[in-house]
Order: sequence, then structure tokens, then C-alpha cells
Amino acid sequence: MVTKTEERELNELENQVENGGGGVWEYLCLVRKLKVRRSEIVLKHGLSILNDSGKRSSLGPDEWTLYEQVAVAAMDCQSLAVAQNCIKVLQKKFPESKRVGKLEALLIEAKGMWEEAEKAYSILLEDNPLDQVIHKRKVAMAKAQGKPSLAIEHLNKYLEVFMADHDAWRELAEIYVSLQMYKQAAFCYEELILSQPTLPLYHLAYADVLYTIGGLENLIAARKYYAATIDLTGGKSTRALLGICLCGSAIAQLSRGRNKEDKDMAAPELQSLAATALEKEYKQKSPAKLNLLSSALRSLKLS
Repeated sequence: MVTKTEERELNELENQVENGGGGVWEYLCLVRKLKVRRSEIVLKHGLSILNDSGKRSSLGPDEWTLYEQVAVAAMDCQSLAVAQNCIKVLQKKFPESKRVGKLEALLIEAKGMWEEAEKAYSILLEDNPLDQVIHKRKVAMAKAQGKPSLAIEHLNKYLEVFMADHDAWRELAEIYVSLQMYKQAAFCYEELILSQPTLPLYHLAYADVLYTIGGLENLIAARKYYAATIDLTGGKSTRALLGICLCGSAIAQLSRGRNKEDKDMAAPELQSLAATALEKEYKQKSPAKLNLLSSALRSLKLS
């Protein structure tokens, strides 16, 4: 993850480069180091170096690294002819390189030749079954083709080996949600909360899924995770505050006609606190919408 200091340094250097102040090579190196995608700028300035024989030869062995960087940026920008030319240079220099082979497969994918790309990736995985990038490219291809079930299959196989990959668990959860497979999505968020219990984003997403599934038990659990989100964000999660109100209203409806203990599950004091916090936040940040919020809370019998 890029820190604020690193991002500021990158943006300052980018402005310098774009305004003709020099530092192109330093900028390209920093982009690689931070693993960020600034493809249009990398393509523009990287290509200017590669097209200048004097500048290119001064790089020494880093010339080949730049060819690779420009090839990837060119594919991002759909400048496939440029990417192909860069890859040809690398093929000539490193004819047996698996790294160059990966670039070739990426180019095939960028051209939309799905079957050929699948075959190329499968060959690469035979040589290195633990190549995480290739596994993720297969997931990306399945999504690009509108095949979420295939993407789920690839992700599940991937997570059997790389169980600690938080991004993969989150990706899988989001695909499940898009398919309305909420119980499976809930399992993914449970894994994420277990591995990163202090990250409010996962508590919030899990609460949303539990609320969507519904039922008294799930609504009570959802409220707990909304409350955890509020705690972890220092009370700054508007979505979680709204979640508390919605859960409380739904629990109250489901508890009608039950004994007093069941009715107390609605925790009206908690709902009232959440509603007050929401109104205070809207009054400070969006006063024009305060009446709309108050009307919504009244419909939930919270204001």
C-alpha cells in the first residue's frame, strides 16, 4: 500500500516531469518501486527514452526493465502495436525467458484472444504452479468474458493455496454479492475479519451482507458489526450509523407480539444515539439534506 508521503512524492515528481522539469527516469523508477499504474505517463515518457538511442544505451541493463515497463503500460492504454514491438525486442534478447513469456500471454489477452490466452497461461502454470499473477489473470479473464461462475472457480482454487491473500477473499466476496449468493459472501468476510480484525471496511461489508440475508439472528449480528465499524472509525461511518437504525427498526418489527425480552432486542437507546449522531453529522456537512434524513428516520420511528 502506498503511503501518503510516497503518493505526495510521486505526484510532485509527476508534475515536474509533465512540465518539462526533468527527472523522467527517477519518476519511472518510483512508479515501479511503488507498483502503481500511471500507464499513460509511463508510456509517453518511457517511449521517449526508448526511441532515443543515446538515452536508451545510457541505461545499461535497466534498458530491458524499461522495455518491460513500457510494454505493460502500452497494453493498459491499448497501444498494442507498441507493446508488441517492446516484447519482440525482449524476445530477441531473452529467447527462453518465462518472464517474457508472461508478457506474450498478457498481449494475447489484451487482444481479446481468450482461448489462446488461456492456453498460454496454462503452459506458464505448468512450469510454475505458484505464480500468483497468472492465477489472478485467469480470474480477470473470466470476469472480462462475463463468466462470474468461472471466476469463482478460479478464485476458490487459488485460495486453497494462497489462503492469506486478503485481496482474493474480498474479490470473491464481491462476486458472490453480485450473484446474490450472500451466505457464501458472508463466509468470505468472516475470513477477512479473522485475518484483519481492526479493518472497519470488512466489518461494514459483513454487516451489510447479514442485514441483506435478514432474519432476527442475522439482524442482531449485523447490528453488532455496524457498531464495531462505528467503534473502529471513531464514530465517523455514516453508513454504519444508518445500518444501526435500519437494523433496530427491522428487529422491532420482527419482535412484535413477542415477550418483553425479545422486544428489548431492538435496543431503542442504541438506535436513538445513532439517529442523533446522524442528524448532527448531516447538520454540519449537508444541511440541505437534513429534512430528508429526518423524514427517513421518522419513517423508521426513530425521530
